[in-house]
Amino acid sequence: MIWGSTWFAIRLGLDSLTPFISAGLRFSVAAMVIYLIMRIRSISIQRDKIAMRLYYFMGIFSFILPFGLVYWGEQFIPSGLAAVLFSVYPFFIALFTRIFIPKEKIGVIRIIGMVIGFSGIVIIFSNNLMTIGMNYFLGMLAVLLSGFLQSIIGVSIKKYGQHLHALSMNLIPMSIAGIGMLLIGVLFENTSTLKFDVKAVSSVLYLGIIGSVVTFTAYYWLLKRINIILLSLTAFITPIIALLIGWVILDETLMPNQIFGSIFVLTGLLIANLSSLKQKFIKTN
Repeated sequence: MIWGSTWFAIRLGLDSLTPFISAGLRFSVAAMVIYLIMRIRSISIQRDKIAMRLYYFMGIFSFILPFGLVYWGEQFIPSGLAAVLFSVYPFFIALFTRIFIPKEKIGVIRIIGMVIGFSGIVIIFSNNLMTIGMNYFLGMLAVLLSGFLQSIIGVSIKKYGQHLHALSMNLIPMSIAGIGMLLIGVLFENTSTLKFDVKAVSSVLYLGIIGSVVTFTAYYWLLKRINIILLSLTAFITPIIALLIGWVILDETLMPNQIFGSIFVLTGLLIANLSSLKQKFIKTN
């Protein structure tokens, strides 16, 4: 639900801030909050060789590049369309899982569920997809590339980061992202357009604390405990949340194709989870 709201929050912040400055502030705030939590809870930073390699790898390929692409792309395409484009993430996850972690089961039923779920996403945003023009192309490509990069990182963490604490896993990568993206923004963006108004501050604080600290800590905690492909299917939920936010906050109308597509998404998720639900039913009985 939180991730579904972040697309709108990103778009809101871009009304006042440049893409890399906005993202850099977000991850700087997140890193400071995580550091305070770790100090309060006496959690130390893990510094073994594998951990350090993952930290730097994540900093660049999980935060700087993917989120730089998303923030940049959302200048040109609607936040809802960005969310649907990022829904390719589970398919990339399935591909790289099959290649690098063959013991993680995918299964025909799960693939069918993924296809049905993605079909629902396409139905939801069919009106947007019909009006694609040249102005959208680069923005769309940026978000697609972001999903591709995030999937590589997700599978790498699943394979090599099982021993890492979820907070420790976030601190250094987010610090790298915060500093790196602010530096890029100062050097290459037009900082004269920056406006630190209510939109900017609320966007940065919400995305930094709720949209980064809460979500990524929970995500990495879950990543060590459940199948990565099932976890990646959250990417199918975020566009629906984005629709609901538009309906509730922006007073946007829910169209029949959006309702019908949402039913497809939920059906696909149910099918993809059938094997897990069956196993839980057997255990409890």
